[in-house]
Amino acid sequence: MLKGKESEERLNRTALTLPGVDATFRVHFWGVDQQHYDNPVHKHSFFEVCYVCGGEGIYEEKGTLYALREGVLFCSRPGVVHQIRSSTGLSLWFVAFELDESRSTPAEAERFRRLAEDAEVCVRGAGEAPTVALWKALMLTDQDHLRLSDAAVVAAAQALLRSFADVFSPRRPAASARRGSSSDMLLRRAKLFIRDNLERPITLAHVADYLHVSERHVSRVFAEGIHESFNGYVRKERIRQAAYLLTRTDEAIKDIAERTGFGTVHSFSRAFARETGLPPGRYREERSV
Repeated sequence: MLKGKESEERLNRTALTLPGVDATFRVHFWGVDQQHYDNPVHKHSFFEVCYVCGGEGIYEEKGTLYALREGVLFCSRPGVVHQIRSSTGLSLWFVAFELDESRSTPAEAERFRRLAEDAEVCVRGAGEAPTVALWKALMLTDQDHLRLSDAAVVAAAQALLRSFADVFSPRRPAASARRGSSSDMLLRRAKLFIRDNLERPITLAHVADYLHVSERHVSRVFAEGIHESFNGYVRKERIRQAAYLLTRTDEAIKDIAERTGFGTVHSFSRAFARETGLPPGRYREERSV
């Protein structure tokens, strides 16, 4: 038998910061609610994923109603107004979190950005899915001798949150995926080139020459692949790498500006503050670990 409240307390004690090689997550809270009824119409700035263990209800988002019953996983995305309703009470597991982009790879950051923009929202029949198996592994039972160690809980929780970008990804027809494989590879190569050459000027022409395709084609690959302009992506990559260096190294701000291609401290500070809301020095003071 699962120990819901004890599991909730343990997770909120041990699994709020979830580091990984490619992705690091900040968890705001874990929850277990055996009788969840209506909540107010609301939104939040983070992801919240829920698993329905029992009961029936409705999840409403942007005027669309999704039926909730045992075995359903559903995802509330940042900034999206939503509501859960149930007249009889739902048994829910839930977790609220966000990806720490400054400590994650560009690929993982992109996966969760895309999830925020275009998620499946509701996945039915997930009771036997690997994602739910990971969640179940985090829950305490009467068999205390089988419980995971704290270190294993952190690793399993990190894997669980990372899996959400897979389970809630919109389902694409296989044929479409095959047709897009060439563009996908070009996009990956372009992004690697940008990541590895941030200290230099990077233009559409530079990347097009490197890939041996036209500038127009590169521009289209970015627009269709990640729904972002080429210049916008380069700017965000410079800021992401600068944020990482500010919080994970003691390098001078002048050196970071040069390493990330901004050239001068003035242009770096202006761009960084515009993107993050904080000047580099203040960001380092508040975010350094």
